[in-house]
Amino acid sequence: MSDDVPVTADLPDSPFHTTGTDHVTIWGSNEADTVAFYRDLLGMPLVLRQPNLDDPSQTHLFFDTGDGRILTFFVSDDRPSNRHGQRGQVGSVHHLCFRVDPERFEEMVEAIDEDGRGYNIFDRGIFFSLYTQDNNGLVIELSTDKYEIPDERRGEVLAKTQEIREAAGADYAKDEHTKAALEELGLDATAHDLPDAASGVGGLQ
Repeated sequence: MSDDVPVTADLPDSPFHTTGTDHVTIWGSNEADTVAFYRDLLGMPLVLRQPNLDDPSQTHLFFDTGDGRILTFFVSDDRPSNRHGQRGQVGSVHHLCFRVDPERFEEMVEAIDEDGRGYNIFDRGIFFSLYTQDNNGLVIELSTDKYEIPDERRGEVLAKTQEIREAAGADYAKDEHTKAALEELGLDATAHDLPDAASGVGGLQ
């Protein structure tokens, strides 16, 4: 791990800066299975359906992930779903992560369980995560913050958490580092009521 590149919420000296994520597009299987998982199970509204403009033989589905940011799929009815895990390689997608309301975390777990999907829940230090797979074997992470973090200050909070973590000599960011970061930045640091879970940090201390 290199410390040469600073971790900071300050904008880099680059020719331009992005203003946020507009959408991510996935090669999907078929429309029915894709809608069943992303709309009917995860609760994402299907907000647009049209031909793939580069290949009209496919359909382009647009889902609102909950904050106006969009997840889209190219689908075709002749492509079956595949719930086997996907192989990882350079350039491939490791997983997609979506936020959920901490007050509905346990309700979400029950829904995933009732849908017959395998899953794991981990305490990732600064957030809680459930991992499952979609209809194509793509790993889906459903996470919730341990503390309320304003969207417009998320980068600032994470950068301050990193600063505090490094000063403490910790291998990874933990909830106490985030709590201290929020307090230092003058933000509320009341923890959400979340269930106990395995640490899920791969042997780091």
